[in-house]
Amino acid sequence: MTHPAPAARVGAPALDAVRERRSWSKVTDDAPSHAQLVEFVAAAGRVADHSSLAPWRLIELRGDDRERLGRAISTANGEGGSSPKPLRAPLLIAVVASFRKSDKVPRWEQEAVAAGVAHTLSLLLDEAGWGVIWRTGHYTRAKAVAEAHGLRKSERLLGWLYVGGKPERDRPARRTPVDAESHLSRMPR
Repeated sequence: MTHPAPAARVGAPALDAVRERRSWSKVTDDAPSHAQLVEFVAAAGRVADHSSLAPWRLIELRGDDRERLGRAISTANGEGGSSPKPLRAPLLIAVVASFRKSDKVPRWEQEAVAAGVAHTLSLLLDEAGWGVIWRTGHYTRAKAVAEAHGLRKSERLLGWLYVGGKPERDRPARRTPVDAESHLSRMPR
């Protein structure tokens, strides 16, 4: 019995979903429910994770949570009031690398797992019809922002997934396809 080439085994829907993914900087006020989000997070948590440390957690921000984050961002920037940035989407998902003690798995690898969960979650949300963009900023390392999220000393905020409905007529421009050959090489001899 012959087996198909590995590329042929890749599900066309998954391949198409990844190829079509876009960042949505503007979204509507619609957002997935908590129950829907739980389902997506359960799937996203299946990323490769050396020693199964699960060195990540996500924080769901809705409603007034976004205002509190806005105040923390303003404090981090040395400003008064509240930054309007967190109000750009009805749902923000804070992505947190939650480092575990390990002799085998360094911190950079644990952070990569947390980033992998976030990216996989963004793909799942996009495929389900939600607009998503991963936002960061210098204030992700600010004390006021860390305190607003209740971060522990062993945690680092990697940014937020801003999630909302995809506007009908505000579709982002098509992205230039990746030139895979320029990023793929062989080990030198």
